[in-house]
Amino acid sequence: MGYVEAIILGFIQGLTEFLPVSSSGHLELAKVILGADSLPSDSLTFTVILHAATALSTVVIFRMEILTILKGLLQFKWNEETQFSLKIIASMIPAALIGFYFEDQLESLFGGQIVLVGFMLIVTSLLLLFADKAQRTDKEVNFGNAFIIGVSQALAMLPGISRSGATISSAVLLGVDRTKAAKFSFLMVVPLIMGKISKDIIGGEISLESSQIGVYAAGFLAAFISGLFACTWMISLVKRSKLSYFALYCAIVGTIAIGYSLM
Repeated sequence: MGYVEAIILGFIQGLTEFLPVSSSGHLELAKVILGADSLPSDSLTFTVILHAATALSTVVIFRMEILTILKGLLQFKWNEETQFSLKIIASMIPAALIGFYFEDQLESLFGGQIVLVGFMLIVTSLLLLFADKAQRTDKEVNFGNAFIIGVSQALAMLPGISRSGATISSAVLLGVDRTKAAKFSFLMVVPLIMGKISKDIIGGEISLESSQIGVYAAGFLAAFISGLFACTWMISLVKRSKLSYFALYCAIVGTIAIGYSLM
């Protein structure tokens, strides 16, 4: 993989991690189009690096909220920050369990499964349409909602199901305030990504080749910068109920992907 492919894939990851169009699905499609199929170990390492970049962009955007949460936790009281942190933990449980017990099965779904990606993008499109029609969205995220949103996040481990699209749509359909739904969706994935990265590093599944350091860095920067833009933009779009545009986009791309694979 060269610098151009790395930057393109990084840019796609940064945008699609936050926009409700499935980063995993778009990366799979991009790899097919660019012919950027590398060895599985190299592919995993690069994917982890891109996810670390978007996690960092989330931390930068929500740095004040994260600092407030940390300060609240250090008070060791049953306050709003402690409750929010426990809700984040509750939302992580479904994805953590599925990732732990079905990691090999999930990895087998990545690597040119374009038909699956196409159908899952259409599912994402339907979720976004339903969410865009939701009328009453003025509730806070409670513990029950957090777990249900976490189930949506677990389903989004399938390539083509948008994580942000599934979690935000679920929250909005549950009546959660749109802006709060978007913020919760973006913050809930940070500890999950960090846990995944730590697991892969400890397990020795990530190997950084010195010859590829520059390529990895280019992809990381592209994902980080585009992630900063996409995260801010997405919060504004959700607040203004503009998810139907992304629903149409996912439906079109999904249909094209299915047609391409059948040809």
